[in-house]
Amino acid sequence: MTDTAPIRSRVRKPKGEGHSRRAEILAAAERIFVEHGYEGATIRKIADEVGLSSTALYMHFPDKGAILHEICRAAFEALTEATRNLIGEDAPPEQRLRAMIEGYVRFGFDNPNAYRLVYMTRPLEARDGAQTAAQEVGYSLFSAFQAVVDEAAAAGRLKAEPRAAAQAIWAGGHGVVSLMITKPYFDWVERERLTRTLLDALFEGLLVS
Repeated sequence: MTDTAPIRSRVRKPKGEGHSRRAEILAAAERIFVEHGYEGATIRKIADEVGLSSTALYMHFPDKGAILHEICRAAFEALTEATRNLIGEDAPPEQRLRAMIEGYVRFGFDNPNAYRLVYMTRPLEARDGAQTAAQEVGYSLFSAFQAVVDEAAAAGRLKAEPRAAAQAIWAGGHGVVSLMITKPYFDWVERERLTRTLLDALFEGLLVS
């Protein structure tokens, strides 16, 4: 018996500029990695999403690990750019610290898919992209944050040991972002209020009044 159901053919997009096509691939891959997991994502799925053949996609990225790495690298660089001006501002270090962690939290809420891939990818999968990006770019981002914490300590504004204080502030920011983007069904209070309450408690506990 002949199957008379219509056959769905992939619609190929016209050739575009390299940068715009790479951006399309990265945006599609970001969604697919989150929706299907790294293991469930395939080059074919990503290619179909942007209307390319798998062969054409390989002209932009050699494998899905390279795609994940580029997504994570771009996210770290965006975070770095967002905090660069804050680091050198003419303001007390504790004020710059507050602004930096607020910027970090805001980035996470504004870019939940990228945030999941950067900070919430399983260790085995992270070795294919997120871990190397973290080593290349992410460490310098945290080092800049640590340097401002060290300034606060040198100014006599810090109660805790600087390294522990820096990690505690980062962990607090990460906690509020990761919980709210992965557990949207919970009866959370308004996002800004929760973030402000958490950071107020952290800074009051860590800083000399």
